[in-house]
Amino acid sequence: MAVTEPIHINTRIRENAQSLASALEQHLLKSFAPDARKQLRLFSAGEAADLLGISPSFLRKLHFEERVPEVHTTPGGRRHYSATDLLAIRRILEDNSRTTGTYLKGRRDGDKVQVLSFLNFKGGSGKTTSAIHAAQRFALKGYRVLAVDIDPQASLTSLFGYQPEYDFLHEGSLYDAIRYENPLPFSSIIQKTYFPGLDLAPGGLILQEFEHETPTALRTNIQPPFYARMAAALQEVEQDYDIIVFDCPPQLGYLTMSALCASTGVLITVVPNMLDVASMSQFLQMSADLLDVVSNAGARMEFDFLRFLINRYEPSDGPQQQVVAFLRQLFSSEVMTSPMLKSTAISDAGLTQQTIYEVERSAFHRATYDRAMESLNAVNDEIETLLQTAWGR
Repeated sequence: MAVTEPIHINTRIRENAQSLASALEQHLLKSFAPDARKQLRLFSAGEAADLLGISPSFLRKLHFEERVPEVHTTPGGRRHYSATDLLAIRRILEDNSRTTGTYLKGRRDGDKVQVLSFLNFKGGSGKTTSAIHAAQRFALKGYRVLAVDIDPQASLTSLFGYQPEYDFLHEGSLYDAIRYENPLPFSSIIQKTYFPGLDLAPGGLILQEFEHETPTALRTNIQPPFYARMAAALQEVEQDYDIIVFDCPPQLGYLTMSALCASTGVLITVVPNMLDVASMSQFLQMSADLLDVVSNAGARMEFDFLRFLINRYEPSDGPQQQVVAFLRQLFSSEVMTSPMLKSTAISDAGLTQQTIYEVERSAFHRATYDRAMESLNAVNDEIETLLQTAWGR
């Protein structure tokens, strides 16, 4: 009988890592040219009117009266709008509006920047999907947005077309702005994206070093302490943005705590099944205990709002309906009215590292696409209402 050779786990893991990295690189090369960056698609007149908050007929009237610049037009006479076109039209409408903030709804004098953290202790709860769609929707609606990837896995960064392990191998990630030794200016690590009005502070595996270095920093009393470093770093650039969106890692570590201490709003994503709800219960208890510790150490712990965002919801699933009803009974208005539906359109878009706002409607079954888009817009517009309420509007 043959003797089975023992598996050297470190060797096997390294081999698997190399194989996976090579396969992913080939996949990316098929999707994008080696030195290319992603580009945002054009939007139809109907989509443009919806984003601008006007009717399609009024948008046509603006063109007929030559009050807005002409845009790309197909041989058949259909207009298509870039995100830059939308921003230019939005500014023209705002300049001619009798009411301030009708078309540009961002910060005004005296308003504080709104900092949103999407988090949960459990992986797979849809934090990154929720964070990137929120950031993109806000940018398309005229807000100045900064997306901050504080997850060492850097999925958010990858969705913006970067390869963190190559593009920011030596320098340029969020870690360089919050590290304890010789941190870089936050402005130096910000990347412009293909979404006008949406910038990125990229993540990467190097962020894990922050978790490893913080215990030593606590013993040597390096200032500012870990819980204040994110807020301190953001102060340099916050005047340039209306909204800052954090994509948090699926763990309650120093990075997450630092993000929470910089946040004005918290969105806890939860998949409506009892295993995830039980995990969330442990997460909330651990969060409360740790936040007590940092609060006693002097951290600011005041939020404008906290909401539970139901994610990957299937309305026809009876057990999920029961879990959602349970959560609404328990947390009342802290559970968002609009759930994010489970959709093949969202997951299929992710196969090409895109979001539902980036893909063409024609790439999917129309009913599937419209259902996903309606769900995402409802969620993000509800979050927008929370932001406007925090600004007193």
